[in-house]
Order: sequence, then C-alpha cells, then structure tokens
Amino acid sequence: MPSLSHYSLNSSVKNVGIFAKVQDPRCREVAGELLLWLQERGFTPLLEERLSRYLECDDGFKGDDIPARADLVVVLGGDGTLISVARLVGESEVPILGINLGSLGFLTEIPVSGLYEALEACLFRECKISRRMMLNVSLVRGGKEIGSYLALNDAVINKGAPAKIISLDALVDGLFLATFKADGLIIASPTGSTGYSLSANGPIVDPTIDCLLITPICSHTLTNRPIVVSADTEITVVLHSQMENVMLTLDGQVGIPLEYGDEMRVSRAKFRTRLILSDESDYFTVLRTKLKWGER
Repeated sequence: MPSLSHYSLNSSVKNVGIFAKVQDPRCREVAGELLLWLQERGFTPLLEERLSRYLECDDGFKGDDIPARADLVVVLGGDGTLISVARLVGESEVPILGINLGSLGFLTEIPVSGLYEALEACLFRECKISRRMMLNVSLVRGGKEIGSYLALNDAVINKGAPAKIISLDALVDGLFLATFKADGLIIASPTGSTGYSLSANGPIVDPTIDCLLITPICSHTLTNRPIVVSADTEITVVLHSQMENVMLTLDGQVGIPLEYGDEMRVSRAKFRTRLILSDESDYFTVLRTKLKWGER
C-alpha cells in the first residue's frame, strides 16, 4: 500500500476519539467546542478520561481503550501529544487527525483554524493520509526479553548529566558496525529524523521512505557519523558501561533504566501510524516553513 494516499472515511466513521494536552486551557476549550460539534452531527465522541474530567463529563475512557472503539482520533496539542497517542493507537492503525496548538508542529501540521474544515473533509468527503513507519523496540537482559515497546520517532540510549561517556556496541543484522563512545545513540524512524536525531546532526529523511537512522550523540570519535540502513534490518545496541543513570528513552517520553550488558533491539513494526494531513500543504512546505529555510 502506498505511504501517501487519499481515502474516504465518511461511510465508516461513527465514533471519534478526542485527546488533548489537558494542562493547556486553550486545548480544553477547543475540545469542549469539538465535543458539541460532533454531537450535533450525530457522531459519538470518546473523550480521554483526564479530558472528560476537565470538561465535567461522566463518560470518559482510558486512553488505551479508545483505539479499539474509535473510527477516527483527533489530537489537540503539539507533536508530543500526538506522538504519545500514536503509541496508544499502535496496531489498530486508527487514522489520527493532529491539530496544532503547540509551537513547532511537524506532525500536527493543521492549525486550529483549520480544524472543522479538516474534519468535514474526513467525515463527509475524503482526506490525505500518510502511513508512517513505527519502531518495535525490545529490551533484552541476560538473554531474556524483559520489555517490548513501540515508538514513532526514536529509541535512544543516553546517560544522565553527571555520567561519563558511555560505550555502546552497535550491530546491524548481527554484523558489527562500531563501538560508539559517546553521550548516547539514537535509532530513529524517518518521521523521527526531524526530532532528536536532527539536533544531534542526523540527516533529514522523507517520511515516506522506510529506513532506520543510527545517530551518535556527541561522539568522542569525530569520524563517527550518522548512518542510514534498510528498514528490513534489526539494529542491536549493547551497553558496555557499568554506571548509573543510563536510560533507554522512547520518543523522549518513556524512560527505562539500563544495566551493564543490556541489549536494545530495534526493527520496523508490523503496523503504521496513519496521519491525516492537510490538503493545503505538503511535507516539503512544512519542512521549509518550520526550519525557516530561505529566511535571513
């Protein structure tokens, strides 16, 4: 199936999940307006439980219960809010409409002023959907898998601020790549190429391309450079440092403490995040605008 296509959802959408950055008053205000808009048109809103409490509604749902019930999910906030919802949606592949009430907005590219126009396109006409590759991340300790996780942007091994540089062996499909002595190592998806990886001097990758990015963080060896490998490979990173404060971080939001000898294994997930995009824009326009290319 192509990574970018136009779909008609109108015949299948009845239940609409709503997530928001609940600590932001503007997001809560827009969520309340959206709730009424959907009800007036015969759709069933499914409010995430924290949001439902803020809006004084009695029928909120746990976040991880919504994807199984929803035909469409609306996220009000910034990229961080959308990324957290993408991990919840996971294998259900429910389309996500991200509305930007944050600052940068690489993923939540539709402004709040375009919310209802975008919704009407989804619910009554057709919409443009980008199918984004996700990461499957396994943590192995003593030869046994102790955790399995999803990430949309990246999986990172890094150290706490007081720690010395850490030593990490990286392998691609079991073939030794390098020992990185650095502040850490980022394994990113193409969508995550404009996240933490970019700040560590990694390449920008068109998100419709399936691949994995390996980006060292402040490498002690100046010749260690970022590398892009096939999405069909599995990347293994082994921690060879005995120190505290080393963490595996998923999308910058979920942290797991690591021990000496732990292995992080990253591969392409079997399912994708389906992001609804604006018909008024495209990836390169968003990239050019957000990074202010061509401006003095």
